[in-house]
Amino acid sequence: MLSIDDVGRAAETIAGRVHRTPLLRSATLSEQLGADVRFKAELFQRTGSFKVRGALNRLAELTDEERRRGVITISAGNHAQAVAWAAREAGLDALVVSWKTADSLKMAATRGYGATVDQQADDPTAAFDRLAELHEETGRTLVHPFDDLAVIAGQGTVGLEVLEDGPPPDVVLVPVGGGGLVSGVATAVKARRPGARVIGVEPELSTALHDGLSAGSPVPVTPRSAADALSAPFAGEHCIRICAELGVESVLVDEAALAEAFRWIYARMKLACELGAAASTAALLSGAVRVEPGQTVVAVVSGGNVAQKQAAAILDS
Repeated sequence: MLSIDDVGRAAETIAGRVHRTPLLRSATLSEQLGADVRFKAELFQRTGSFKVRGALNRLAELTDEERRRGVITISAGNHAQAVAWAAREAGLDALVVSWKTADSLKMAATRGYGATVDQQADDPTAAFDRLAELHEETGRTLVHPFDDLAVIAGQGTVGLEVLEDGPPPDVVLVPVGGGGLVSGVATAVKARRPGARVIGVEPELSTALHDGLSAGSPVPVTPRSAADALSAPFAGEHCIRICAELGVESVLVDEAALAEAFRWIYARMKLACELGAAASTAALLSGAVRVEPGQTVVAVVSGGNVAQKQAAAILDS
């Protein structure tokens, strides 16, 4: 099992290279739910999402030989940007595997950070096949977007900051794609607050962790949600194990709830997040997750890399 000591070491490793993002209280939602509701604003993180935490921690482990060979990863955008930025900072060559329909702005930003991007695959599932092919062909070191303990430990620093920067949380809600963020957050939070609820929130149209927890192992899914940041075609083995052992809850929200939460965060919190990052808020607003009066509730807003056209369409709907 990953431990809070691993998360603490990750925090030391990445200290000074990431932003300590704010924990913002919502008076409106606190009054509505009768609880103390706060938002962990990871959309203000470097490269626009929490992903840079895990990328930096993983790259710090590389040997000299691995550094010479360069790194490879797979992503629809947020992890791609994080690895590209972190690799540039470390003086490493990075190759990112994505797919044809990946967000063009995120891919442009990834290239802007200096990475090479391969978009030959048609969809996320095919992209993982392409990743395996290029990984073997190039000999690069894989920086997995979610199923890597060093990456998970890095993401867990989000949870560590939640514990240190606000009142002790009773409920922590986390958007879920492949499960790396919620696994890391749960590792930190459950170590200090064993009775706290850690809840992973996924779209009904992208259920990788939900299905994986039900089966006890990774299950292939076909992501169809508009929340592209949560489009993992399976959940990680490490993630499923950690979440199962720590009692992480799994909740699903529909597309309408995601859009409504996106609009609410924009209007009430003045945060321009991406659709997937609104999943934790959607669970609260829709009633998919109910909290007790007086509890301290933290919703992680995981990223802000949203295409202008998508944002405008949701806000106008």
